[in-house]
Amino acid sequence: YDIHGQPEGNILTVEFTLAGQQFIALNGGPHFHFTPAISFYVTCETEEEVDNLWQRLSEGGTVMMPLDQYDWSKKYGWTADKYGLTWQISLGNLNDVHEQKIVPSLMFVSEKGVAEEAIRHYTWLFKDSSITGILRYGEGEDQPQGTVQHAQFRLYGREVFMAMDTAPKYADFTFNEAVSLLITCETQQEIDHLWEGLSAVPDAEQCGWLKDKFGVSWQVTPAILNTLLQDPDSRKTERVTKAYLQMKKFDIAALQQAYDGVL
Repeated sequence: YDIHGQPEGNILTVEFTLAGQQFIALNGGPHFHFTPAISFYVTCETEEEVDNLWQRLSEGGTVMMPLDQYDWSKKYGWTADKYGLTWQISLGNLNDVHEQKIVPSLMFVSEKGVAEEAIRHYTWLFKDSSITGILRYGEGEDQPQGTVQHAQFRLYGREVFMAMDTAPKYADFTFNEAVSLLITCETQQEIDHLWEGLSAVPDAEQCGWLKDKFGVSWQVTPAILNTLLQDPDSRKTERVTKAYLQMKKFDIAALQQAYDGVL
């Protein structure tokens, strides 16, 4: 209870995989609520799959765009599920998303549009990254001309993301900590590099969490932490837990010293 504020015995985190994509769910209490700023775009290659997913995900939820034919897909819908998490279900071709069935989609709410600035920053910061396509709003459309209607980019040469701009008159939400993007780092050098390039809100820094200048929340975590916390010796895991709860940016050497009992 002292660590996470939930009654003893409650589930704190659950790790699971959907269509090859890894997720971690956290029982975080009532502090943050999901918004459509980060949704999950699911590409289906048959209408049957679209219909099945749509029925299951929209049941008890809130439909944001009805399942219908649109310019970009013969069958597409956007819904919040009964837990508040938002999904875009689309009939399409997996080759167009590099075989990644579930793609995080980031919506940047801004008067002038910042999606392009954000994805150029991310692809500069993360190694082996690239922008694979940008479609812009044209003259006479209902969004500022030149801003991003849809973009795709890849981080670390494999993870596909989507991004788009929207004007504030169409959206009264923004990013928050309810959905964060987790980065697992092998070295302190990588942690330092990403922390310096991403963190822009000092008050948001805690236990590897940070918020960038666009409002997106990230967790920059050493790969070794999970190993240290799974040790059967409770004294070691308690020391590691106590150490990391006092950190903002993770310090791998300090975590190892806590594990080893070195003061």
